[in-house]
Amino acid sequence: MPRFGPAGNPQAFYDAGHKSSVKMPAWLAQMNLSAYEYQCGRGVNVGVDHAQLIGRAAAELDIQMSIHAPYYINLASPDPDKQEKTISYILDSLRLAREMSANRVILHPGSATQAASREEALMMACRLLQTTLQQADAENLMNNCTLCPEVMGKINQLGNLGEVLTLCRLDDRLLPCVDFGHLNARTQGSLRVADDFHQVASAIGRSLGHDRLKMMHVHFSRIEYTAGGEKQHHTLADTQFGPDFEPWAQVMADLQLDPVIICESDGTQAEDAVTMRKIYLQFQEATSSLTHG
Repeated sequence: MPRFGPAGNPQAFYDAGHKSSVKMPAWLAQMNLSAYEYQCGRGVNVGVDHAQLIGRAAAELDIQMSIHAPYYINLASPDPDKQEKTISYILDSLRLAREMSANRVILHPGSATQAASREEALMMACRLLQTTLQQADAENLMNNCTLCPEVMGKINQLGNLGEVLTLCRLDDRLLPCVDFGHLNARTQGSLRVADDFHQVASAIGRSLGHDRLKMMHVHFSRIEYTAGGEKQHHTLADTQFGPDFEPWAQVMADLQLDPVIICESDGTQAEDAVTMRKIYLQFQEATSSLTHG
């Protein structure tokens, strides 16, 4: 069964009178959600005690934790100082994951504009990620956690699907974070029907094997885009923007995939995660009926 949950704390959580993320696991469990992505996009600034409280609360309620590493990570920077900072940001995120009992750290690959070509940017990113993995292993930071390079939404960013899969092939422990809203934005609306999503799943399976396809990390939201790619996140109710969740739900049910699905809707990420879960269960039930009918 896929796990569903929000990225960060939605407005409804605060409207209900809650102030601390320690309360999020219980709030999510009441909504039949089972995943929570803690946001460190602007830096890893969480005390150990607070992180452990969140981790214990999540573990008690079977809420799978993940952490989004700082946005300003750039694996493809040619600047040695920025390379060192990138390694530091990733290691700090992994250290936080250890305290928070999170088993995935999601990271942005970086920019493709500082190198002579995308190919060179990808080669630099591969080298720096390898170095980062070596340092992480030296601290045993990946015993119970893995890194998930994310498919990015802007065309000038490193992180199209092929580039993410190349990064993940560096180490069998790495998982792709496929942001379908980002992928749809950078491919100018290519994800429309189930076959479009099947092609993405097939590419992942061919590159990384079925096991990593089955348990991959997913971000999903409707995203407005321009010729340059991603512009703005929207909610499931904003149906003028894609992609629709139903085709991906059908593919998950068809292929019996069990990814973590993190909803990144703008402000309604928990409510929309509940809706996505209900949509998936409908497809799962229909698929099961056909199989056993």
